[in-house]
Amino acid sequence: MPMIRPSADLRNRYVEISEYCHTHDQPVFVTRNGTGDLAVMSIELYERLIGRQELYAALEKGIRDEESGRTVAADDVIQRTREQLTG
Repeated sequence: MPMIRPSADLRNRYVEISEYCHTHDQPVFVTRNGTGDLAVMSIELYERLIGRQELYAALEKGIRDEESGRTVAADDVIQRTREQLTG
């Protein structure tokens, strides 16, 4: 169940919100005048979400490359790499 807090709690109960975010590894949703306004989360959770987003983008690009024929056989890549390493 998500935690939903009024915006005044950011000022008045910051430590409690911070501890919740770190302990539960969940964002806290902040309302302003009764309407959703922000999501507050730990840096660790933010970095994981951004990393996941970057991974999905890279996978999507790879799928598009494969579908359009922009690929190189793994054996060719290995051979070229060996040639570059050995001079």
